[in-house]
Amino acid sequence: MAKRYNHLVIMAGGVGSRFWPMSSAQKPKQFIDALGVGKSLLQLTVERFKGICEVENTWVVTNKDYIDMVKEQLPDMPSDHILCEPCRRNTAPCIAYVSWRIKKLDPKANIVVSPSDHIVLNEQEFNRVITNCLRFTGETDSIVTLGIKPSRPETGYGYIEADLSTSSLRNKEIFRVDSFREKPDIDTAKEYISKNNYFWNAGIFIWNINTITNAFRMYQPTMAKIFDRMMPVLGTDEEQKEIDRLFPECESISVDYAIMEKAEEIFVCPADFGWSDLGTWGSLWAQTKKDLYGNSKIGENICTYETSNCIIHTKHEKKVVVQGLDGYIVAENDNTLLICKMSEEQRIKQFSGQD
Repeated sequence: MAKRYNHLVIMAGGVGSRFWPMSSAQKPKQFIDALGVGKSLLQLTVERFKGICEVENTWVVTNKDYIDMVKEQLPDMPSDHILCEPCRRNTAPCIAYVSWRIKKLDPKANIVVSPSDHIVLNEQEFNRVITNCLRFTGETDSIVTLGIKPSRPETGYGYIEADLSTSSLRNKEIFRVDSFREKPDIDTAKEYISKNNYFWNAGIFIWNINTITNAFRMYQPTMAKIFDRMMPVLGTDEEQKEIDRLFPECESISVDYAIMEKAEEIFVCPADFGWSDLGTWGSLWAQTKKDLYGNSKIGENICTYETSNCIIHTKHEKKVVVQGLDGYIVAENDNTLLICKMSEEQRIKQFSGQD
């Protein structure tokens, strides 16, 4: 299928509470220069897909509070491609909304759905894998999800169990999914990675427009009817008014539960391109450059003495001096300073008062 039919959908409505104080409800991590490269995670996500999808075929689904930030950070994107969910209803209603919106505009669309806050180190391999999957979904009625080859027994990700005995006849790199597994405990995670057919669920989905709308009609008929009712006003001045009125009627459910675990023609493409979902300070530390002592310093004026294995993330205008710490998070943002053992970072939600 031609590149002109490729569409990119970016999910950008999350809060990123585990990255406090850098990430907040007012400015979540997808809008922040988390890596210290002068670009936000959202901007890096759009750049990653430049060779795959034209900017006029890019869509962002976000919360009404973040519309202006999306417009500011992605000025070349059509403003009517920034879709506003009036309330949080998990990923399935968001994906249904943007799918019906795209279907009205382009009934031949071939779609990649991506989170807005992940990083990829090997972008050339990423582009090859995504292009390969788009070719597959453009020719079939299949849903494809990316499975990341695990490098450690991670308890923070869901897993995909694949049937590696036989690949798809159309594509030797794509295999049927046997099952989706919830985030495991450490012993179960160790069991998964001891086998070669378990992969991290990256939350990146590829499908064509007819496949996904038909899947909603089959597995989530009530939700599909809501968007069928809205079809006449989608793409018009009346769209937001109707979305505000009818979107809250949708069940709050993830696309994994709503569609992925029910669909029959569902496949996984195992991949290895240096992926991280940057879900925690520890994952950011793991993915960033470090000095000789294992410190990741994101900020322009940071000095360390007798300090090792720390991540230090500060605003550029402040000088920060750290002495004598090992394995700590030091993060400053908006008059808030966090100093926390990296081993205790699961408590950050509690420290922030959001728990």
